[in-house]
Amino acid sequence: MGGQVATPTRAEYAHFLSIATRWMDNDVYGHVNNVVYYAYFDTVINRYLIEEGGLDIVRAETIGLCVESHCAYLQPLSFPDSIDAGLRIAHLGRSSARYEIGIFARGSDEPSAHGWFVHVFVDRATRRPAPLPPSIRAALERLTSRSAP
Repeated sequence: MGGQVATPTRAEYAHFLSIATRWMDNDVYGHVNNVVYYAYFDTVINRYLIEEGGLDIVRAETIGLCVESHCAYLQPLSFPDSIDAGLRIAHLGRSSARYEIGIFARGSDEPSAHGWFVHVFVDRATRRPAPLPPSIRAALERLTSRSAP
C-alpha cells in the first residue's frame, strides 16, 4: 500500500449535496456497491459545476473529462440511507481540477468513504486541453480553502 492519507472530517468540506441511496445501489452483500460511490462523486461534482459554475452539459464548448479517480472505503452504507457528499478543491490548474470528495452518512462527521477525482477541461470538438471557463474557475475557487468552524 502507498502512503496513508489522513481521513478528512465533515468540517473540511466547503460544499455538500444530499443524495438518497436507491434500492438498486445495494449489492448482493447488502451494502452500497463500490462502483456506486463513483457515481456519487460524479453527481456532486457535476451538480456543482452546473448550478454554481453555469456549465451547460449539452452545449458548452469546454467540458471536463475524468482522467483519474480514487476511493477509500471506510464504513458500509446501505439503502435506505441518505448521504451527504462533501466537495472541496485540492488543486486548481489552468485546465484541470482535482476535487476531493467525502461521502458521509446523514449526521456523521466521519466519512464512510473519501477520495479524489481529476477533471481535465478540454475543447468539446478537439478534445485538446482548454483553459477553465471564467465562471467555472470562479465557482471552483470558492471551494479551494476550508477552515474548520
